[in-house]
Amino acid sequence: RHRRDAPMYSAHGGIAAVAEEMKALEASLKALDVELADAAQQRKEEHKVYTELMASDAAAKKLLEFAKNRLNQFYNPRLYKAPPKRELTQKERIYSNQGHEVPTAAPGGIANTGIAVLAQIDEQKVAPPPPPETFGAYTTKSGENNGVIAMMDLLIKDLEKEMTEAKVGEENAQSDYESTVADAAAKRKQDSKALANKRGAKADFETTLAKHTDGRAAVEQTRQETLKYLQAMHAECDWTLQNYDARKEARANEAEQLTEAKGVLNGADFS
Repeated sequence: RHRRDAPMYSAHGGIAAVAEEMKALEASLKALDVELADAAQQRKEEHKVYTELMASDAAAKKLLEFAKNRLNQFYNPRLYKAPPKRELTQKERIYSNQGHEVPTAAPGGIANTGIAVLAQIDEQKVAPPPPPETFGAYTTKSGENNGVIAMMDLLIKDLEKEMTEAKVGEENAQSDYESTVADAAAKRKQDSKALANKRGAKADFETTLAKHTDGRAAVEQTRQETLKYLQAMHAECDWTLQNYDARKEARANEAEQLTEAKGVLNGADFS
């Protein structure tokens, strides 16, 4: 390889190296997109589980508190909390002022407690069975009832603990997801910048290659023209050498004839 071709070969090598680096960066960006999509799907599923757990635990806690309050109504009246009175509508107030009793609609929910389970149930599943029948009339066994209330308090505390832990887990999971998104954004910015720089470097190498390729083509054209000229000169020289003796003899004859002609003109007699 000639030294003048070194920049051209260097540009070829640079283009190949930069192309490989660009390929790696593009693959990294695609992998980053897949990683983010997976993280988003996982976060969505985790949040759904958390929401359903909190709804289920909140409903269970309300139900336990309702049952505990109902037991207190009979065995610990001082701790009983009466439900807030319902605000009557204008029509109901008029009806009540006329001496009629305003009917109260059943609260609905689980066993008419007004507590609904918020977790969704698949429509294709069979409807849940009716709640079990309640115990018979309450007796004055306050010790046993106090034990039941204490057990309800433990269950409520367990639910509150589970809900607290679930909330902390949800917050940590959300924080981790946000950190993942932030890190991915920083990496995307860095890789995108690097990719842009590589594209610029590749364009520079291609410009250098084109420049030296054009220069080499011009030099080659000049060389070919020079060769052609030298070949023509060589052919002319060969013809001159090959016809030298004949041309020399013809020149001598021509000179002799000119001499004789000159003499004739001067009156000389060559006969």
